[in-house]
Amino acid sequence: MAIDTDRATVERLRAMFQSGSLEGLAGALNELASDDFIQDWPQSGERIRGRENAKAINDNYPQMTGSTPRFTLRRITGEGASWTVEGTIDYGDGTPVSYIGVAELRDGKVVHLTEYYANPFDAPAWRSRWVERAD
Repeated sequence: MAIDTDRATVERLRAMFQSGSLEGLAGALNELASDDFIQDWPQSGERIRGRENAKAINDNYPQMTGSTPRFTLRRITGEGASWTVEGTIDYGDGTPVSYIGVAELRDGKVVHLTEYYANPFDAPAWRSRWVERAD
């Protein structure tokens, strides 16, 4: 039963990421998060414990930062209780910040989400003979 419930949760996650709206995504995540939800942001060393704390951060983001980011979904992969979301976020300055989110599900709820953000950078010229552009 949990696998079918988790699959339905992944499809809801896919729809909310495809919407592009981080406000919509935050609202849907609050709905899909377990009461004991944990969200980790390794780059800043922050852990958000509890669905209500995550909601408070998301609700206050636009007024505290002055921006309303837009999300572009690249893909969602995984199976069972472990899923990975890939995409980019534009924080309003036109820079496509790479995003990876690793979601852990239990009984149709997101129980843990670890998110990584990376700004783009120019590839070094010295590697050019071994690589190709993957835009």
